Amino acid sequence: MKKIIAVTACPSGVAHTYMAAESISQAAKGKGWECKVETQGSIGIENELTNAEIEAADLVILTKDVGIKNGERFEGKTIVRIGVSDAVKRSDAVMAKVEAFFNKQ
Repeated sequence: MKKIIAVTACPSGVAHTYMAAESISQAAKGKGWECKVETQGSIGIENELTNAEIEAADLVILTKDVGIKNGERFEGKTIVRIGVSDAVKRSDAVMAKVEAFFNKQ
């Protein structure tokens, strides 16, 4: 089973951060993949990824609309950067591209 981790954040740190997290999680699970999403919203970091989860991940998805805190944790991992609106509105398309990447490996 593929393991995806993600970090979502948006400029205001409110609704889109959490909507993106839910969309990514649901789209990954729809592919049969394990997924955990850390949110970096206006109230801080929630559902924080552990070092073990980062190490075990096959791929990292980061939203790119604002800087992700502690981004150095993902050095050496395969990272996909997407806009928060793409995460919310086009998560299935994002996961299709991720699946194509996995199939090339």
